[in-house]
Amino acid sequence: METERILLRYWEESDAEALFKYASDPDVGPRAGWPAHKSEEESLEIIRTFFHNDTTWAIVLKETGEAIGCIGYYTHETSNIPIGENDCEVGYWVGKPYWNRGICTEALKLMLDYCINEKHFENIWADHFTGNPASGKVMVKCGFSDTGMLNRCSQLVGGDKDMVKVFKYKG
Repeated sequence: METERILLRYWEESDAEALFKYASDPDVGPRAGWPAHKSEEESLEIIRTFFHNDTTWAIVLKETGEAIGCIGYYTHETSNIPIGENDCEVGYWVGKPYWNRGICTEALKLMLDYCINEKHFENIWADHFTGNPASGKVMVKCGFSDTGMLNRCSQLVGGDKDMVKVFKYKG
């Protein structure tokens, strides 16, 4: 999956250095519900365990070939929020140097196309911590609407104390 600027591809072990570079920033992970990475070895282990699947992709900047973020979806069984059996929840992040450049919007549009036309999910959901409204703006740009629901997500670091706003894709 690709646009002029980005490519979505599966994670490779050789991405560990780039993952650590962006995922070690304390402003990145906690906004998405995971702790900042502490070493390149930890980033490699994350690639091997959490990112090694058919539902998680690296967001690669074509200009440099570097993985600068991550996007994927969760099914009913693994979602952070209560969703239907034929639904999915999408999630994404990019490194801080790439914030406010439209990259998450491009990546999310590619993911939506995949979830609709390849996976045929009935409904697509997303959420963001209330303290991260920029993520909600990306969702709205891509056709999501705020459901008005707030949820706690114990799977996310900080998800027991900070609420997430739940969005649903309307097209």
